[in-house]
Amino acid sequence: MNKPLHITESGKLLAIYIPSNFERGPGISFLTDDSSEFQLGLMRREQGYVIPEHTHQPIRRETNHTSEFLWIREGRVKVSLRHKGKTRELIMKSGDAILFFGGTHGFEMLEDSEILEVKQGPYLGREIDKE
Repeated sequence: MNKPLHITESGKLLAIYIPSNFERGPGISFLTDDSSEFQLGLMRREQGYVIPEHTHQPIRRETNHTSEFLWIREGRVKVSLRHKGKTRELIMKSGDAILFFGGTHGFEMLEDSEILEVKQGPYLGREIDKE
C-alpha cells in the first residue's frame, strides 16, 4: 500500500493510516480536511525551498475529542480499532503512522518498539481523559 487509508465505520472517520512508503508529489498534501480537530499534512520540497518565518495567530478553538497521532519509529505493532462492536486490526511497522479520530484503540507490541505520540493537551489525567 502506498497511499493513506481512511478507516471508517458507519460513516465515521476512525483513523487515517499512513504507510511508510506513502508516495506523495511535490508541495504539501493535507490528509485531513479543514474541519478536522487535528490537522495532518505531508510536505515534499526541493533543496533550497524556503518557508518564510511565520507565527500562528492566537485563536480560541474548541475540541470535543482528543485526536492522537502515532509514528512507529522502530518495531512492529498490532493496532486494534473498535467502533460500535466492530473491530479492525492493522499491523504497523517502522516508519508507518496513524492518526486516530474516534472509536477505541489498543496496541500489542509484536517486536520491541519505539513510538512517537502526539495529541492535544492539556492532559487532565487518566480518570478524566481515558475510558
